[in-house]
Amino acid sequence: MENGQAELSGPGVGRVCLPEEVRLRGHGVVLREWKDGDLGAMVKLFDDPEVAYWTPLVSPFGPQAARAYLERARQRRAAGERLQLAITVDGGEPVGEVLLMLSGLGLDVAEIGYSVGAAYRGQGLASRAVRVMTEFARESVGVSRLLLEIEAGNAASVAVARASGYRLTDAPPVPSEEKGRPIALRTWEYEDGES
Repeated sequence: MENGQAELSGPGVGRVCLPEEVRLRGHGVVLREWKDGDLGAMVKLFDDPEVAYWTPLVSPFGPQAARAYLERARQRRAAGERLQLAITVDGGEPVGEVLLMLSGLGLDVAEIGYSVGAAYRGQGLASRAVRVMTEFARESVGVSRLLLEIEAGNAASVAVARASGYRLTDAPPVPSEEKGRPIALRTWEYEDGES
């Protein structure tokens, strides 16, 4: 993996200080920072009925939404709350996104999220990106417990979780509402030796 060492600092609960630039390579994918030049690719990836249904992203997802999304991602990164990386095959054109969410869970627990554009699904890109992000979170950030929250009916995301070494926990589903529809999120947890 290519990356800088993440540092944990601050009194009490602490704060995650991520390297200035993160570029991760492994399992046949390269995860890199989003760039201003990626806004058009973001629109192509995220303005999709499947993404609109399973994620909290706004729909339709046009150029203005892409700009706002990128700015919010940069703010959350600067605050040490979230790392959002473009999934690529070779460091070039984005095919999706993988997120490491650190806020509110403490320094030892984090959540991973992911999305892959319609044209790139079925190639194992999401599970490979989740594996790379899992390794980074554990080895460089020091996260000991990694979770995925997946809606029960999201078969594609469940397949990614299993392929990435995550198992369904016994925790009861977390009820929520997303874009006006009730949802229940199941918790998956990473198990050592599964990926």
